[in-house]
Amino acid sequence: MGSFFSKNCYLSKSRLKATAQLNIYLKHMSEIKKGSKKLLNAWAFYDWANSVYTLTIASSIFPIFYSALFLSEIKKVTAFGYEFKSTALITFVTAFTFLVVAVLSPILSGIADYVGNKKTFMKFFCYVGSAGCIGLYWFSLERIHLSLLFYFMGLIGYWGSLVFYNSYLPDIAFEEQQDKVSAKGFSLGYVGSVLLLIANLAMVMSQENGVDKLQMMRYSFITVGIWWALFSQYTFYVLPKGVSKGHRVTRSILFNGFRELKGVWKQLKQDLRLKRYLYAFFVFSMAVQTIMLVAVYFGEEEIAWGNDEAKTTGLIVSILVIQILAVFGAFLTSRASAKFGNISTLIVINFIWMSLCFYGFFIETPTQFYITASLVGFVMGGIQSLARSTYSKFLPETTDTTSYFSFYDVAEKIGIVIGMLIYGFIDQITGSMRNSILFLFVFFLIGIVLLFRVPRLKTEL
Repeated sequence: MGSFFSKNCYLSKSRLKATAQLNIYLKHMSEIKKGSKKLLNAWAFYDWANSVYTLTIASSIFPIFYSALFLSEIKKVTAFGYEFKSTALITFVTAFTFLVVAVLSPILSGIADYVGNKKTFMKFFCYVGSAGCIGLYWFSLERIHLSLLFYFMGLIGYWGSLVFYNSYLPDIAFEEQQDKVSAKGFSLGYVGSVLLLIANLAMVMSQENGVDKLQMMRYSFITVGIWWALFSQYTFYVLPKGVSKGHRVTRSILFNGFRELKGVWKQLKQDLRLKRYLYAFFVFSMAVQTIMLVAVYFGEEEIAWGNDEAKTTGLIVSILVIQILAVFGAFLTSRASAKFGNISTLIVINFIWMSLCFYGFFIETPTQFYITASLVGFVMGGIQSLARSTYSKFLPETTDTTSYFSFYDVAEKIGIVIGMLIYGFIDQITGSMRNSILFLFVFFLIGIVLLFRVPRLKTEL
């Protein structure tokens, strides 16, 4: 009897707790309604907070810093018992990180859906990523394994938080708002990241010798971590927490995410448009993300800059050009999709990416690299924001957006793993990143063919 009453007492407390949290959630949502300007702005503002990672760590200062650690022309490094080409090592570590995210995100999404608190998971990854960025201050070849751990933390923190961030989109915005708010998020991210990058570059360029420049780069990694954690607080304050179901997480719950992915896959078989779109997205996203992750390494190694000073300046200018033009590209893509339809616009953008891969194989001079960077800027933000909002639009009527976006993110991450591994192997075997870039041409071509097979809405014909 005692056990019976204890159990009922526990269940009663759980129900009371769940009811209280539900009332808090409903009160919060009554104050900040779906589609409201405050809610949309708060969601988009997380791009402002976290995009400094993609620009400073993934795309600009860290690649330059990493390359500068190798003093000899033969850039080799020993790690995990093997000798790697420097660019191949960072490519393989990046691929491994995305594999971890692909495996981990369904588990965490399943827990978040069951517990009803995806914001907690989003915050966890945000802070892990922020700590990883700060840890890069101590990055060195002598401590290569610890250094790569910090790199791993930053990367997994960024992409892990995006699993839950993206899943908020259909929750906070109506269908007709999603293209615009998605583009706004990317645009805010580009503006915010450029502002911090300019400040960091001013720090680096204020020094005359290489040792002091490297030290300023280390300080810039700290500023990224602080910026990311600090500015994300507004998003965390405004976004709804979710509805707690008052349940404890058990061992069986850990695999809920995989069961949900299986359920999503079964539903996709009945939704021809969404299924075919995901096939296309998987292929072209594989190539886009790979290029974005290795672009600066390619520019640093394959372009004839003349000297180290010109190389650093040239890469910095290229990065700024990409970011500035990406702001306009995201908005132009949003307008083009409204006029011509999402799929037609994505097909055109993929044609441009395919052409850039072919052209990239032949570029050798800084001027050619600047031209390529300008074109990449126009299509980089556009294809990311439009791919995300197109998927959101194609979703069936459901309240389980986390599972669908978990499926989207897993598909994207597995694609990146494949793309980075292929890129790294070609680079390691042939000794040239040009061959790797040219191979990505094939993925865009396949992506275009698959996009043509996606059924169009009447409004898009």
